[in-house]
Order: sequence, then structure tokens, then C-alpha cells
Amino acid sequence: MTLLLMAAGRGSRYGKLKQFDDLGPQGEFLMEFSMYDAIENGFDHIVVITQKANIDFLKEHMAGRLPEGVKFDVVSQELTDLPASSTFEGQREKPWGTAHAVWSARNVIKGPFAVINADDYYGKSAFEAASNFIKNSTDDTEFALMGYTLKDTLSEYGSVSRGVCKMDGDNNFISVDERLKLEKQGNVVKDTDTGLEFSGEELVSMNFWVCRPSFFDYVENEFEVFLKDEDRIKNSELYLPIVIQDMYAEDKANVRVVPANSNWFGVTYSEDRQFAVDQLQEMTQNNGYKTPLWN
Repeated sequence: MTLLLMAAGRGSRYGKLKQFDDLGPQGEFLMEFSMYDAIENGFDHIVVITQKANIDFLKEHMAGRLPEGVKFDVVSQELTDLPASSTFEGQREKPWGTAHAVWSARNVIKGPFAVINADDYYGKSAFEAASNFIKNSTDDTEFALMGYTLKDTLSEYGSVSRGVCKMDGDNNFISVDERLKLEKQGNVVKDTDTGLEFSGEELVSMNFWVCRPSFFDYVENEFEVFLKDEDRIKNSELYLPIVIQDMYAEDKANVRVVPANSNWFGVTYSEDRQFAVDQLQEMTQNNGYKTPLWN
């Protein structure tokens, strides 16, 4: 089983590359705690998607840290990484999006894999649930979304973007409703763009997916279509949740929403940093993690 961490973002609201901020008690990156939790639950291959300039730095940082027998790959997301049948001659600064970031790892991932953000903490129970899902399923069309409780994923320092899960009665995925400006207001969570209110008990996507290799072929086909659309290639992106939602709509994937039953925190804003530091310190003191993490 592979864990793929997306660390190619630039962290404009945070003020620096938050993926490589030393938040742990011994200067560990936040992503290292996800690696640790994944390995504890049977994942034996770690892949990090990052910018080309960060590859050597990350390899050096992680050298000698991971347990013996765990494979480690670092792959860059490049604007020039296109399907063989496609070309792009225009000018563009932004990456092609999170679905393209995952597709960038197609040559190093051969089996089922989990995808997460490198700058979020997902919790031990979530990795246990993801591991169990993979072990109990062999169908190449079976995907999963780890669902977190909305009220537990908010920031005190500003609005957040969350994908609210729509499911049937058996927790099968129907869609993710992207809400770009959610804030806690009193006893409810309000979308300040539309005025729509949520109870806070809804399950939301924090971009923790369990995917199969069939994802790569689908993205490649979608990317070929994308690159032929002159309007989309200027500023649009291929988003991971939208691509999986399209796979579901076309009966290419059955997606189960699996409750993570875990706490979550991230570092969207610079003010979130101290909370993350305090949480990691507290969990380490309570024997949730060793210190240093790798020894």
C-alpha cells in the first residue's frame, strides 16, 4: 500500500512553504506524522509530490528516518508533464491542479494508494480505516473518501474551503459540494458566500482519498481533453475531487465515504501554526508518538 502526499503547493495564505515547517517537538514536518501513522498501519511505500526545487532537500531531510523496508520516492509536478499525444505551447505559472499532481506519480505507484495533503494532520484512526478498506477490497473500481466532521475542521482565524459530502443512506458517495468560505457563527457553520447554514455535523472531505491505479488512465484522458480547451488551459485546474466525482458519474468508480473517526488540524493561516505545534507536543507527551519520531 502506498501513501501519496501532495506537497507542491506554495502556501500563499500561510506566508511560507508550510509543508516544510518544523512543527514537531524535534523539528519534524507535519507530513512526517502522517507517514508514521500510515507505516504503523501497513503502508510500505511513501511518495511525495513536490516542486522540482524541493526534491533534493526533501530526500536529504528524510534520509535514514523511515524504517527499513519502506520505499520512499519524491516526484515533481511539472507543467511539461503531459500525455504523450498532447502539447502545450502557451504561458502558465500555476500547476495543472491536484488531479495532475497525483497523475505525476503514475510511474512509481502500481497498486492501491491513499492520497493526502502534506500540510494537514489526519489522525491515526483515519489511516487504520484507510488500511482496512484497502485490505478488504480487491476491486479496481472501489475508491474511498475519508470523511471528517465539519465542525472539527474549522479555523479560528478565517474562513475555510470545505467539500461537504453528499451520500446515500449506505454512506456511498454521491458528490462533494465545494463551499469556499465557511465560518463558525454561533451554533452553526455559515457559508458567507451564499448565506447557507450547516449544523457542523456534516461529513466533509479533507482530501484524504483511497484510489486505485485505474485513476491514472482516467486522468490522462481527462487531461487530454482539458489541454484542447483554450479557455480552461489559461487558468483552470484539474481538481482531484472533481475527477473522482466524474469517475463516479460515469460508473468508473464506486466511492465509499468512510468516517475517519479522528481529529484533524491544518495550517491554512500563519496563526494556525502554534495550535499545530501545541497539538503535536501534547500527543507526543501522551505517548501518541515517540520523540524524536524516527529512531
